[in-house]
Amino acid sequence: MLKNRLIPVLFLKHGWLVRSEQFRYHQNLGNPLTQVGRYNTWNVDELIYIDITPDDHYDILRDDLGGVGYENPRDILDIIRLVSKECFMPLTFGGKIRTLEDIRRRLALGADKVTINTQALADPSFITAAAEEFGSQAIIVSIDVLKNDDGTYEVYTQLGQEPTGRTPATWAKEVEERGAGEIFLNSIDRDGMANGYDLDLIRRVVDNTHIPVIACGGVGKHQDFARGIIEGGASAVAAGNIFHFKEMSYPLAKKDLKKVGLNVR
Repeated sequence: MLKNRLIPVLFLKHGWLVRSEQFRYHQNLGNPLTQVGRYNTWNVDELIYIDITPDDHYDILRDDLGGVGYENPRDILDIIRLVSKECFMPLTFGGKIRTLEDIRRRLALGADKVTINTQALADPSFITAAAEEFGSQAIIVSIDVLKNDDGTYEVYTQLGQEPTGRTPATWAKEVEERGAGEIFLNSIDRDGMANGYDLDLIRRVVDNTHIPVIACGGVGKHQDFARGIIEGGASAVAAGNIFHFKEMSYPLAKKDLKKVGLNVR
């Protein structure tokens, strides 16, 4: 039986680690390498970095915010290289992936997996091409979902800014059929709100697919992780903000998952 995973997610914008809220507001938290040492100590299951920079501007040399290291990385590829040197757990990188060469570079620099989103929606055959080239185990498709005012769910693209007309369950089924190894399911309206996972959304996707689903968006307390697995059916549960601001949050959350009998490492 596969173990349930608990995964920290780090969002990067213009080269800096940020706290995200509903995909619209981003608070600068500084150095993108800061958390890696803590996660190594905590022996986390996996680590996901997602670059949400909307352009090609990386403001990583500002002295007032502190550089990311003596090497002064120039872009996201340099950040991947530096992170992979420090990271002792499986590492996933997402953001700005448009070609097979983009994937190849990230894997060559130390990523174990990549997550793709915008390009998968623009050209679904890209999922198949990527899975055939690098193996399904290396390809995660990220699905960003907004709950509309009428209660319906819709997949969004372009960093959660553009509606696609697709429903998350049908799109999840298609990405599975096209060769994706996992799904990273993120709730836009729950992002950064600390009001718990959208369990209905998670269950709809889980019930329509057979590949692992990583749930993200809304964690405010450790009990939310257990509910994402037990009630939502997720194979893995992920979060960002709770791990930034609460000391020993990861090992304590893992301990709570074990207390309720979940099969975690």
